[in-house]
Amino acid sequence: MGDNLKRLRIANGISQENLCAELQRRGCDIGRTTYAKYEYGELNIRVSILIELKKIYNCSYDEFFVGLDIDIE
Repeated sequence: MGDNLKRLRIANGISQENLCAELQRRGCDIGRTTYAKYEYGELNIRVSILIELKKIYNCSYDEFFVGLDIDIE
């Protein structure tokens, strides 16, 4: 999921610092270091952050999960 978070952020021309500032303005308590860990896959993203990112990027939730489907047999 981290790659998708980074892809969406870059596609929207937003730095991690500016994105975190916008998330904080929207009531999400998050710093740049924590957000970077989401992009690197070191932390699982909170649903509250995902909800706000969907609004910021004006995208569907599917955009966050592109390429993550794994068929297990």
